[in-house]
Amino acid sequence: MRSGGFVSVSRPVITFIVLILSLYCFHVFALKSQLLTRHGGVTDLNAQDTVINYETCYFDQKIDHFGFLEDGTFKQRYLVNNEHWDQKGGPILFYTGNEGDITWFCNNTGFMWDVAEDLGAMLVFAEHRYYGESLPFGQDSYSQDTKHLNYLTSEQALADFSVLIRELKRKVLGAQESPVIAIGGSYGGMLSAWLRMKYPNVVVGALAASAPIWQFPDMVPCGDFYKIVTQDFARSGLNCDVNIRRSWKAIDNITATDDGLQWLSGEFSLCSPLKKTDLDGFKAWLQETWVNLAMVDYPYEANFLQPLPRWPIKVVCKHLSFDPSSVSDYQLLGGISEAARVYYNYTGNCPCLNTSSTATGNLGSIGWYYQACTEMVMPLCTDGVQDMFERQDWNFQAFSDECNSLFGVRPRADWAATVYGGLDIGSHSNIIFRMPIGQAAFQAVLFWPLQAHYAYKQFPSEIHKNITVIDVVKESVERRHLQALIRPYTKTRALRSSTSGLLASLPLRKYSSRSAQSKLFAALAPQWWNKHPHDARTAESITTFRRHLKRHLFKEYLG
Repeated sequence: MRSGGFVSVSRPVITFIVLILSLYCFHVFALKSQLLTRHGGVTDLNAQDTVINYETCYFDQKIDHFGFLEDGTFKQRYLVNNEHWDQKGGPILFYTGNEGDITWFCNNTGFMWDVAEDLGAMLVFAEHRYYGESLPFGQDSYSQDTKHLNYLTSEQALADFSVLIRELKRKVLGAQESPVIAIGGSYGGMLSAWLRMKYPNVVVGALAASAPIWQFPDMVPCGDFYKIVTQDFARSGLNCDVNIRRSWKAIDNITATDDGLQWLSGEFSLCSPLKKTDLDGFKAWLQETWVNLAMVDYPYEANFLQPLPRWPIKVVCKHLSFDPSSVSDYQLLGGISEAARVYYNYTGNCPCLNTSSTATGNLGSIGWYYQACTEMVMPLCTDGVQDMFERQDWNFQAFSDECNSLFGVRPRADWAATVYGGLDIGSHSNIIFRMPIGQAAFQAVLFWPLQAHYAYKQFPSEIHKNITVIDVVKESVERRHLQALIRPYTKTRALRSSTSGLLASLPLRKYSSRSAQSKLFAALAPQWWNKHPHDARTAESITTFRRHLKRHLFKEYLG
């Protein structure tokens, strides 16, 4: 397919991103905190069983949407599946790509694939500029001259998405009347919410899963993230968080001698023996391990970051149930090494543990470092008392100096609040914030994946008028809210009331999973309903109609 700019081809510490310590040596915690916890994707229980098929396409996107001197373009990659799309106004679910290869997010976003047939939806996964194959300056995008990174901003990415959506609706036959819902997780969830806020003319709503839109200066306390991580471990096993907190001192004690360093390297089966200068990096690697586990503590086996068992933190904590008053440093670190292997070697296929890697390599490390050093300023800190980590303060000046030494730029701490409204988002509408709270004691809002991936804040009550916040326990809850966003904009779906109160029949698709009776009811119900007088149709809800007349309708037509 080729039309216009389209070309289609058939067929913080280190996080979630590979940290190459030989390239960057972080001397202050400020930057390490800032680069921590970058995970994305909207996962669900059925993702492993979903068949993923898509067409890879490219669109000629402007490098700079907000200036006129740079008039160049680049190929933005996006993936499309229209297998179940209803071309007569069926919705478009548009994934706002995160900081990495879009195919990886596509393959780890089961919810969209699960609801596509039910909604008659087209799926589009758009890649974020500067990640994957969508490089504005090709191989020079990350050259030593960082001037090419100047166009790596969330604002430019949102403009990319908006332009692409408008072009899709203009060029794709049948898409002109299709409502578009933005969907994303983590940073992608932030983008989906902001896309609805900034371009309400382009997307009718957004599903922002685990989107920390308030994890910015002066919005939430910098230590709350690690408190929640700690609570995950405290709830998952006796003394689990206590023993992790004690492990940092145990590492210092044992590595005070060369023999201790050698023992620790062997106990963890490290690929490279530890040296004295490696200890800060080793501790950062362990800290990142616990954080990643909190982010992917799914109730089912998954390989989102690493192959893991169901409820992996519970498995980890089985190795850390020692009595803190009597366990030795060697015994404790032996348990820590076994706990780390749950994350890094659950399959048993890893011959050694590499402390310079904590997760998938499908994410763009340098790109996110740059974004963190410009507008994505997300303060994180620990106190070693209310959390299970060593004390490390948030120091904005040190963070700024480190960014300047790496990229020659200084972060704008307040820019995200300025451009996206900060806490004041009550004037926006049709945004679902999906947050798996899990514990009623939390008043946490706008989470990142699972309890640990979040911005911790009481939601102002007035926001509830326009914005939905859901604690997802069952996929059906999320699906129902998504349908509510789409319903006012669809005209041909069964049991959707038009302004006259009349109903249109649902086109039955070849691969529909509906039962024979459900198909018959979907076809006959509109006929029955439309025979009623107008006053009766407007006085009785569709839900009531379904409940009270379904049995009578089947009795008449089925005998």
